[in-house]
Amino acid sequence: MPQLIVLPHEHLCPEGAAIDVEPGVSICDALLDNDIEIEHACEKSCACTTCHVVIREGYESLDSADELEDDMLDKAWGLEPTSRLSCQAIVRNQDLVIEIPKYTINLASEHH
Repeated sequence: MPQLIVLPHEHLCPEGAAIDVEPGVSICDALLDNDIEIEHACEKSCACTTCHVVIREGYESLDSADELEDDMLDKAWGLEPTSRLSCQAIVRNQDLVIEIPKYTINLASEHH
């Protein structure tokens, strides 16, 4: 079973985490299922960028982003070449190391 290794994030996961994930699960769902409350303002419908993550290792194991995800990622804060929307990135059979960016663009966030 692949692992999702989450690098420390000051608010969401201060100690970092290593999560066993069934293949076929989105990164967003894996985080939420393990009490890492990543924002997902559009309810995982690929209509915002609040669940943006950067894949530090294992990026090549993910299916390519589709055009809609690429268009949304263009609006993300701190975009990097290995950025993905966690609601669209599906874990396969390889471990992933991810970083949750410090900031997100969410004008309607309830957690301000």
